[in-house]
Amino acid sequence: QVQLVESGGGSVQAGGSLRLSCAASGYIYRITCMGWFRQAPGKEREAVATIYSNSGTTFYADSVKGRFSISQNNAKNMVYLQMDSLKPEDTAAYYCAAGEACAGLIFYDYISWGQGTQVTVSS
Repeated sequence: QVQLVESGGGSVQAGGSLRLSCAASGYIYRITCMGWFRQAPGKEREAVATIYSNSGTTFYADSVKGRFSISQNNAKNMVYLQMDSLKPEDTAAYYCAAGEACAGLIFYDYISWGQGTQVTVSS
């Protein structure tokens, strides 16, 4: 089992910044890639950013490129999402995910999901 716990969500005005954190525990040796997804009310869940655990290679959705940055601290089993220049359309519940097989933003084999953290951006 792998457990993921997100933190760092909140409310911010447009143009502001937030940093999300995801703590992984359990059978972390199974994890090949980690990612952040988001889901706004009435919309499907979408991939925001992913990072390969061994190489640190990152991928971003076009909607967040240049504004968001995913990073990891393998020693602490942590993954982060730095979100800058936030826009109202970034408002959503953000979820951390761990996978065993990934290609870019696509997870072929999910291991675990976090419980989600809400990000609200006001104009």
